[in-house]
Formats: sequence, structure tokens, C-alpha cells
Amino acid sequence: MPAKRTPETPEGSAPPAAEKEPPPVGKTTASAARRDDRAAGAAGSGAGTAGSAARNVGSTAGSAARTVGSAAGTAPAREVPAEAVTPLIRGIAVLRELTEAGGTLSLSGLERASGLARSTVDRITATLARMGYVRFDGRDVHLSPRLMELGNAYMSALRLPALLSPHADALADELDESVSLAVADRDGIRFIHQATRRRAMSLSFRIGDLLPAERTAPGPLFATQWTAADWQRWRERRAADPRDLSFTAVPPRTYEGDAEDNETFVHRTREASTHGWSLDDQLIEPGLVAISVPVRSPGPGGRIASVASVVSHTSRHTAGNLRTTLLPRLRSAVRAMERELHTAPPPEPGPPPSDLALWTGASKQQLGREFIESLARGLTVLTAFGEGRPELTLTEVSQATGLARATARRALITYEHLGLVAAAGRTFTLTPRVLSLGFPPLSRTSLPEIAQPHLADLTSRIHESTSLAVLSDSGEEIQYTARVATARVMSVNITVGTRLPAYATALGRVLLADASEGIREAKELPALTAHTITDKQKLAEALTSVRSQGYALMDEELEEGLRSIAVPIRDGSGRVVAALNTAMHASRRTPRECVTDLVPELTATAARIQTDLHTAARFTHVPLT
Repeated sequence: MPAKRTPETPEGSAPPAAEKEPPPVGKTTASAARRDDRAAGAAGSGAGTAGSAARNVGSTAGSAARTVGSAAGTAPAREVPAEAVTPLIRGIAVLRELTEAGGTLSLSGLERASGLARSTVDRITATLARMGYVRFDGRDVHLSPRLMELGNAYMSALRLPALLSPHADALADELDESVSLAVADRDGIRFIHQATRRRAMSLSFRIGDLLPAERTAPGPLFATQWTAADWQRWRERRAADPRDLSFTAVPPRTYEGDAEDNETFVHRTREASTHGWSLDDQLIEPGLVAISVPVRSPGPGGRIASVASVVSHTSRHTAGNLRTTLLPRLRSAVRAMERELHTAPPPEPGPPPSDLALWTGASKQQLGREFIESLARGLTVLTAFGEGRPELTLTEVSQATGLARATARRALITYEHLGLVAAAGRTFTLTPRVLSLGFPPLSRTSLPEIAQPHLADLTSRIHESTSLAVLSDSGEEIQYTARVATARVMSVNITVGTRLPAYATALGRVLLADASEGIREAKELPALTAHTITDKQKLAEALTSVRSQGYALMDEELEEGLRSIAVPIRDGSGRVVAALNTAMHASRRTPRECVTDLVPELTATAARIQTDLHTAARFTHVPLT
């Protein structure tokens, strides 16, 4: 039965008197302060990845509307539509401020950055935490990997990352250079894939980062398709932000751009149109060079779907050398990408999200005023899009989310105003700006970072230390990568980075059970205690048991008096990539109590870690250490 909804302030109406924000005039935000640190007295503009400049002030949206202006360049302020959902505008503002801050801000910092009342910030973050999009650590608010499902919806609908990234990765391996894929975001470019090289001088941006078109190699290629209105918007942004202070992914210019700089970009665009490729010769920062070739969509006109770039630095290649040496191989890879776009069969639509309206209604009933139902329902609209669902009508959005047509319509109106959704006739599509909602900082998340808050929560529940570990390259040792210790006089003392023999640990047994070939190749299994299994056949039987029961229980095999139990962490393909355990003195719990009391807790925590891992790893590489 649907949960009964608790009445709340109508969407789009002014907040109650206690929550009204002070007038925005003269208010200094944290975003502006950060830009002022880079250049005193700079005027706020709207090209930053969080869109904290180009403030669009509406009579009902309050000062939060100022933080959700154009994310791809300063544009004339547009009046907030009367039917826009004010709580949704404010929630997007908070997510963008957190994104611009690198993923973490204190509650008071969010209050200053967004210009919202503290009570409003508290309600917004409580709602986002309920959705799993943020988490609290004391008074700090952190973006959570689950937020990446919004960007994943855009990437899935776009299809380009799934189709083109294998070719980009292969080219990076062939050239031993970084390769990126980018799409246009108004008068900027936004990265959708990065294949980077591991070396001391590494060159990479984060997926979702926004760069000014005129300082990149892909920019002139995209500009060959600009309309007169696009060029006008670009010139307005350049005039308002001549030093690119609001593009937080690139170093600011050391001087203010002028008309000559503008004409240089116009000339580069003409050359790109003539040659079919474009160069970046240290425009972003000294030493960085790149060459780009467009990837064109199938069909008449062949519009640019994406741009592939090879990125290097001047100690390895000059800009001219990129053109003469690497351009032919880049063009060959792009031809393969275009064949992929031409021949790929249309995707089968995946299952749309279900029961979202019921979930938000139940959450509102449970949490009351602290849960902003209109914000939660508005955010669920973005998840209606995805693979096989790149364009949706209002009716299809309503059906996918379970929301009333009127609710879905107002959310889409709000998103169109914020530039997150584009309308074409009766259909709507997501824009690259959806990636500005937390994707850049979260795209660099590692498995230990994903697991750490879950370990802390598990430790607080079971009152035992918990750890995460991976198998070493040799397959003979485990390495601890995350750990949360409990406060006890007598506790297991292991630090992150510690290596132990895999065969004699619960963590190792779980990992070896998924890769038991390493046991047959192992040289010796020395006895560490009187209980250690040292016979390879018996160990193989133990691993078979671990695979069937889903956990490993070790009783004093590593050290006398030490008892531990572990469960697997699996990636999206089902492969075991890490293990989660807890360890204690044997006197605290019997082996049976370990199974009955701890295995359910460990398994539930492993499932939560896996959910976050699968979300984060869908379009990014998540390091295991």
C-alpha cells in the first residue's frame, strides 16, 4: 500500500518565514572566496564545474538560484520559471558546491557557499543522506559514490563511453600516452573517458571536468559547429571571466584575455575545420600538449559526437611531433570508433527504476519535515534515463519513476532551466552538465575510500575491529588496504599496508578461493601455529568449502588465540576483488557465534560496499588500493 504523504510546503512556493534566506545582494559565498584566493577582486562568472557563478536570482528561488547558473559559461541571467521546484534548485546548488569543494564541506561551509539558511542546508543534506548521495562525518558532509548514479544515467543514455572507451584504452596502450574522450558542453568541453598512463609526470583530468573550449585541443573542433548564438554566448563568457577563474579544473590565466586572444581561437577553429584535427600547444598550462580528432556520428551531416585526444608533455613530444608522429595512429583509432558507432546494434532498454515515488513517500512519512520530498522526487527524474532510454517523453518519465505527470513535468522544467535537461519537441534528454553533480571528485574514488565509512559503521555495531584486504600480485600474500579499530584494551593490532601469508588468514582464504590456481603453484605452506593447514590438498578442500558457504572462518591458524572470519567483495562481473573481515581473541566468541552473529553483519556490509563499488566503477576505474 502506498505510504501516506505528509503535507509540505508546495513545490516552487516561498519557504516558511523561518527558512527565508537573507537578500543575496552583497553576500560573499565560499565559492567566490575560493576564486578570490586565485585572483583578488575577480568578478564571479558561470563557467565553473559546480556552476557556482553566473547566479540566476529568482523571486522564489532565493540565493540558492545564484549557484546553479550556466556551468559552461556565463550567460545572461534568466528568470526562474514560475513552475520550477525551488527545493530542487537548492538541492542542486548544494551538490554543486560540494563538487566544487572537492567532495567535502562542513555544514557551516555549505551555508556560506550556497547562501542558504542553515535550517535549509540541514534539511537538504538530511534528504541527500537518506538517498545515499551524501554522508556525514561529524559536522562535515561528504559526497557518496551512490551519487554517481546520476552521472551514470547520462553516460548510459549517451552510449559513447561504452562503445568508444575500449578503442581509447587500446590506443593509450599502443602509444603509451594518455588518451581522452570529450563531449561539448555549450562553450566548454567535458571529459567522458580517460585512459591514463602511470608515471611520475602524469597527465589526466577527471571524468566530468569542464574546460574552456578555447584552451583545449577539442574546443576548436566543437566550435566548427557553433551557431551565431553560440559564438555570442562564448564572447559574453570571455568578457565576464577573462582569466577563466570559474573553470576550477584548469589553472587560471596569468593575464586577462583580450580581443586578440578571441581572434586566435576563431583562427584555430577555421584551421580545425580545414584540417580535421586540432592542437593544444601548452594552452592549459606550460608543458602540456595535445592533439585531437573528431569522432562523427553516423547518418547525414556526420555531426561531431565526441572528440578523441592524445595528451602528452613537452619532454616527450612537441606539439609538432604529435602531429607528425601520433596523428596517423589517432586517426586510425577514430576510424575504428566511427565504425563502432555505425555497426553497434541499438541497445535493449534496461529496467527503469521502480517504486521511487513509494520510497520517497515512505521516507517523508518516516522522517517528517527533515525529508524534502520534492527534492528527492526531483532527483529521481534523472535516473529515469539510461541505456536504451536516451530520449523520454513526459509520460515515459512519469511511468518510469511512478511520479505524477505534474510532478515529473515541474522537475523537467526545473532541469531545463538549470541546463541539466534539453527539450526537443515532446522528448527530453540529459545534457553533459549532469556530470557536474559530484562526478569529477567521485571519479577518483578508490575501493578503500569506498569501504572506509562502511567499515566504521560495522565496527560500531559489532564492537570488533574490521579490515579490508586484497591479494598481492604474487597471490601468496594479502595486503590490508583499509581498517577501523575498536576501542579495547586487548585488540588485534594490524595497520594498513601490512602483508600476511594468504593461506593462513581468513581474508586470504576468501581471496584464494576465487583464484585457487595459486595454491597449486605455491612452494611451501609453513606452519605458523599448531593449527595451521600446511597440506595443499587439505587447503584446496578448505577453499572449496569457502566457495560454497560464502565465508572463511580461521581458528588460531595465523596466531595462537586469534580467531577471524571474512567474506568476499565482488566487482560487477562477480569476480572477488577484495575481502572484508573481523578478528578477535578466541575467548570473545565461539566459532559458532562467529558464524551466527558476525557472518550476517559482514555479508550485509559487503553488499553495501559492492553496491557503491558497482556504481562507481560503471564508467570509471576504481583502484583497489
